[in-house]
Formats: sequence, structure tokens, C-alpha cells
Amino acid sequence: MKRILPILSLLGALAWAVPVLAADWKPAEVSIPTRWTADVSPDNALPEYPRPQMVRPNWTNLNGLWDYAITEKDVALPEKFDGKILVPYPVESALSGVKREFTAKDRLWYHRSLTAPDLSGGKRLLLHFGAVDHDAVVWVNGRQIGTHQGGYDAFSFDITDALNAGAANDLTVAALDSTGANGEPHGKQTVGAIKHPGGIMYTPCSGIWQTVWLRPCRRRASHH
Repeated sequence: MKRILPILSLLGALAWAVPVLAADWKPAEVSIPTRWTADVSPDNALPEYPRPQMVRPNWTNLNGLWDYAITEKDVALPEKFDGKILVPYPVESALSGVKREFTAKDRLWYHRSLTAPDLSGGKRLLLHFGAVDHDAVVWVNGRQIGTHQGGYDAFSFDITDALNAGAANDLTVAALDSTGANGEPHGKQTVGAIKHPGGIMYTPCSGIWQTVWLRPCRRRASHH
């Protein structure tokens, strides 16, 4: 993956030459909408602080429209993005605006830009993910920040040392999800259905499916 890092930086610069507009998104058709479906938009995709018992006044919500692409699992970099996806809704969901099947043979790519808040006084910047199903790799400005496995776990990375001071920064995330085929937890999917494709399967929940946010802190944080 190291050989693609300079290309990731260039791709990020090109992708964000075009502004992202709310008009680029609309929910996919859904057979059973709820009374809240129509209330969701790129401007209010889970806007509340994701941990109500630990609310911090200084934070940045990164939910909203991101670039996305679905490639074959072994592809190191998408040649182009497929469109916009509304984070943090799973790629299979209608609210993501995509509603596409995602299999163990695929890799899901996300990309957006971010602006770092004031980090004077030696503060550090943490990038938080509420959950990514199931395997995630994260880059900032083409530099791999870390990896995480676990579709239900929150995790964070200290991205301070990868930031471009006073400039836009590129955030890229790649995700894999075998939906339990390799022994990962698979929620309500039944073992029989996974082993026998003809069985009943619930719709999987792949990729970023919980809030992504930034929070400055006053000490170097360990990755977890």
C-alpha cells in the first residue's frame, strides 16, 4: 500500500477541486420509509455529539457528503469516484444515497477534505470513528495513520503530525466487510444463511455507519 500514498495525495487534491453540494445527494428509493426519513439531509446527518455522557464543547462533526468508490478487493486505488455518499449511513442503506450491494470481494473507499481547528498551545487533534464495518485503513494527506478491525467498536487516531498547517487536509478511508464469512461477528445474520447462500439474509451494514468527528486534546493520545 505504501506505493500508492503519493497518488492518494494527488487524487485528493483533484477530487476536491469541485465543491460538494447538498444537491449531489438524494436518498435511494426505500420500500418501507419511516416518518423520520424525509428529515435527513447532508446538513443534519446525525449532528449531535455521539457520546452524550461525555459531551465536549470544542469538536467538529465530519458527517455529511463524502466521495465514495467501490472497487475489487485487491485494487490499490480507485481510478475515479463513483459519486457521493452520505456518512454515516451504511452503503447498503437508502439514506446513504447509494443503496448498493457490498460483498467480501469488494473494497469501499471514502474521501473528503477537512480543516484542522486551532491547535495552539501544544494541542493534539484526534480523529474519531464511532464504528466502521469491518476492517478500516485511514490516511491523512496520503500518510497511513492506522488500521482497525471490528465493526462495532469506536476507535480514534491522533492525526496531528500528518496535518498540513493552515491548509486543507485530505482524509481517505478504505473498508472491507466479509459479513461474517471469515469469522467476524455478523449480527442478525444466521450461520446457516452465511454458509448456504439460499438462506434468509438480513441486509448487511458495511463501511462507516457511526459518526466521524474531530476533537482537539491537550496531550498525545494513544491509538485505540
